[in-house]
Amino acid sequence: MKKPIKNKSALQEVTGVKQPKTVSTKSIQKIKLKRKVQPTTKEFVSHILKGNIRYLSQAITLIESTNVKHQKKASEIIKACLPFANKSIRIGITGVPGVGKSTFIEAFGKLLTSKGKKVAVLAVDPSSSVNKGSILGDKTRMEALVKDTNAFIRPSPSGDSLGGVARKTRETIILCEAAGFDTIFIETVGVGQSETAVHSMVDFFLLLKLAGAGDELQGIKRGIIEMADTIVINKADKENINAAKLAKVAFNRALHLYPLKESKWQPKVTTCSAFYNIGMDSVWNIIQDYLKLVKENGFFEQNRNKQNTFWLFETINQQLKDNFYQNEKISSLLKTELLKISNQQKTPFEVASKLLGIYFDK
Repeated sequence: MKKPIKNKSALQEVTGVKQPKTVSTKSIQKIKLKRKVQPTTKEFVSHILKGNIRYLSQAITLIESTNVKHQKKASEIIKACLPFANKSIRIGITGVPGVGKSTFIEAFGKLLTSKGKKVAVLAVDPSSSVNKGSILGDKTRMEALVKDTNAFIRPSPSGDSLGGVARKTRETIILCEAAGFDTIFIETVGVGQSETAVHSMVDFFLLLKLAGAGDELQGIKRGIIEMADTIVINKADKENINAAKLAKVAFNRALHLYPLKESKWQPKVTTCSAFYNIGMDSVWNIIQDYLKLVKENGFFEQNRNKQNTFWLFETINQQLKDNFYQNEKISSLLKTELLKISNQQKTPFEVASKLLGIYFDK
């Protein structure tokens, strides 16, 4: 009779490779060498002006950081780059989710890079409510453009900034222009007030629409349509071509109900299929016609000056707000005052007046 084999279980632990007793000192030295000291402001600016994408990305990260030291260095970099900026065309692109913004930007961006343009895409992603990071990931949806050496894509989490527009987008534009990008796309999340904020930082505002989506009548509403310099009806292909043509007629009629813009430009409507790369040239021709007009009549510079004034006040408002909530007295007192509001002991207006009085030492 055979004896039973002991310890033949599949769960039996197998002896693996033994760990070394000590870590190699050479390995430690290599790790230390890899941990480079952050470049100086002069190094950042020098490399950005040469179009170095790695340094540009690092500088944008500094701009988006809430760290005080990072903000100081970012301000120095922006100031040094400013004389080399303002030489691009800034194009705002918006539309409801699902309209095909990323597909359109990729097709349009590839067209422009083929014409010798350098394109930067600042895609403002909605932030995750959990970790505050980007959740759409435009880089993963623009595979062809991200590989283009004449293109740069930077998705940024919108955070809690105005209308979902990344708080530091204006500063990022300056760095991209200094790096040699002559065409800047700013994509919005397509919801809320983001369109208003983007409109205040671009030269040309492009609205993407869908035919047959039940929103043709939105053309008679004020607001977003009023801001558009052109309406592009996307996905005009296959069985959707006729619907796109009808939508084009409807939007054209609606646009003529509005008074002429301050720029003296009559907004245009066109159709395209970004997926099949149809109609991209038509969009670019419209933009060129617009730029020719506004540069000749002086509106281009006038608009840029108006935007600078707007963003001066926006920056002041944002910094006052940040300083107020970061104040130690305010942050500690706010909790107890909120409780009093909840218990109906005080009104929100009374508490606001008290907190502002304390902040300004009145």
